[in-house]
Amino acid sequence: MLLKSEIKERQDVNLLVVSFYAKIREHQILGPIFNGIIKDWDSHLELLTDFWESQLLLKRKYIGNPIAVHQEVDKKMNHTITPEHFGLWLNEWFATIDELFEGEVAWIAKNRAQKMSTMLYMNIYQHRTKNH
Repeated sequence: MLLKSEIKERQDVNLLVVSFYAKIREHQILGPIFNGIIKDWDSHLELLTDFWESQLLLKRKYIGNPIAVHQEVDKKMNHTITPEHFGLWLNEWFATIDELFEGEVAWIAKNRAQKMSTMLYMNIYQHRTKNH
């Protein structure tokens, strides 16, 4: 059995991100969405590590606009992204965290992801209604 540790440094965040997105790329429903949009996985995983490091370890490396990115993904998917997609994503995120980590930062990673998923979907939905 793998010994769980706490999320303490960038290397831990990167392990979480890389392990998680390996699952997502193979996921029956989510895989085609992510694989169809992301062309350079190495740079994307680096960007996501920056994002989660900024969220979990308060390092200010991430530069980007997740709301606009997710609105663009929804547009590319002909506005078919649903709350269920976010639920599937969250289930995999929680499972990956539980497999690898424990402690307060792991809990924060779950909590932030849950809040972000709601906020991102609400912004996608509002963007759709404004632009149709």
